[in-house]
Amino acid sequence: MVEAVQVQLKKGVLELCVLALLSQHDSYAYEIASRLAEGIDMGEGTIYPLMRRMQNDGLVDTYLVESSAGPPRKYYKLTEAGVESFSAQKAEWAAFSRAVEAILGDAA
Repeated sequence: MVEAVQVQLKKGVLELCVLALLSQHDSYAYEIASRLAEGIDMGEGTIYPLMRRMQNDGLVDTYLVESSAGPPRKYYKLTEAGVESFSAQKAEWAAFSRAVEAILGDAA
């Protein structure tokens, strides 16, 4: 039960976390997945479908960078729409988390 709740909470913030990481600097999917794995324990398999969807939604663009250790890497960068979405989602998250904290505090 607790595990199912954790999975749903993580899925709910995954796009926001990816937008936050990309707002710091362009990145490739494996690097994003690694940061998510260490930060919120999300598996690597979750990131690739999300990155495709975010690209289809116009939130990110991609470009290739030559790699000394194999084929070129596909980097993701925020589009203008991605920056706007991050800003909006960050504000919504702040308001939502304050409301949840207030309710949890009242329930103590």
